[in-house]
Amino acid sequence: MERGRKRPGRPWVTGVLVAAVAGVGLGLYWFQPWKLWQDETVQEALPGVVAPTAPPAGASSASSSASPSPAPRTRTLAGGELISHEHATSGSVQLVRLADGSHVVRLENLDTSNGPDLRVWLTDAPVKEGRAGWHVFDDGAYVSLGKLKGNKGSQNYTVPADVDLSRFTSVSIWCDRFDVSFGAAELART
Repeated sequence: MERGRKRPGRPWVTGVLVAAVAGVGLGLYWFQPWKLWQDETVQEALPGVVAPTAPPAGASSASSSASPSPAPRTRTLAGGELISHEHATSGSVQLVRLADGSHVVRLENLDTSNGPDLRVWLTDAPVKEGRAGWHVFDDGAYVSLGKLKGNKGSQNYTVPADVDLSRFTSVSIWCDRFDVSFGAAELART
């Protein structure tokens, strides 16, 4: 039996184990698979919409002879139903002009998977069914309206004032990390 002789392969095995642990750690960070089991529900009201109030008791509805001009009101300009792409997705999308003239994209009854780095995009891409529609939304013009607030519920996303809405025809729930659409809706003008 020889003494003092090192066993070959020990440093190699240690290097492989360190690389494997680092690879698993990076993979977990990149894919964040635990998000598939974590739902986040967000329920937001449409901004600027208030319930009508009744006139005070004893007030006459014909208190002035001139009728006031109608107040600006919230109006839906376009809308559509979400279809599934990479993940099962349902709900509806509305492009809404608020009473103050600003615009929001509203997601109603959204139900999709959670995932890493999900965004709401206003795009000029056509909405295509199946795998053909997964990767088209970053091919043309798009505006990111921000991170998805929750993978379930109803929520609002402010459209920047300088955006020309006539250029955009669809909305995508976009995974920026993997460049894939979770779901999308064509905006049909109303």
